[in-house]
Amino acid sequence: MIGYYQLPGGKVAAIEGDCPFPPLEQALKEPNGLIAIGGDLSCTRLLSAYRQGIFPWFSEDEPILWWSPDPRMVLFPDELKISKSLAKTLKKHPFELRINTAFRAVMQACSQASRPGQDGTWISPQMIEAYCDLHAQGHTVSSECWLEGKLVGGCYGVRISRMFFGESMFHHVTDASKVAFVNLVEYLKNQHVGMIDCQMKTPLLTSFGGREIPRKVFIQKLSELVNC
Repeated sequence: MIGYYQLPGGKVAAIEGDCPFPPLEQALKEPNGLIAIGGDLSCTRLLSAYRQGIFPWFSEDEPILWWSPDPRMVLFPDELKISKSLAKTLKKHPFELRINTAFRAVMQACSQASRPGQDGTWISPQMIEAYCDLHAQGHTVSSECWLEGKLVGGCYGVRISRMFFGESMFHHVTDASKVAFVNLVEYLKNQHVGMIDCQMKTPLLTSFGGREIPRKVFIQKLSELVNC
């Protein structure tokens, strides 16, 4: 049986054990699609969440918070846009590009990246261990930029069948995260991935061609792609 927390924006499900997520229609509009509190970060729970269009995002001093925003920011790989300045950088081939050779290191670097308007990180040691468990099962992808033997940029996310869920990126050298992202999109295109979940709208993702779609449309497309 699902219990509930009463928050200013309404009731939010309290989940534990094998308790399922509530219907997406119960997600709060404010904050951005909060749908449940609690549970764990087991591979089974995480994969179930992503298959339903739900993802975890919380600080170390908080319980696990689960979200499903409406609208949803996505990027269709065929709609990738590359600015003129980034195109010039790509032509120079400044980095060695790799896929899935340093997943944990990419996550750790993302957890240490400073982000405007954010105090601290949601990529806690608990999150790193959980996603490394997913990686061991073949459900994650990291795209990496290396320079003189050092990891200088990257991004990572979760892949289920023909669907990819982007999580975070970092850079230590100018444009390294952008180049890693382009490398990721090209890799996913070759793997016949049909949609990249970007979760929330940002200027960077918009510049790459990302756009918001209604959650209902997102879930319909998601269901098709994860079951291919």
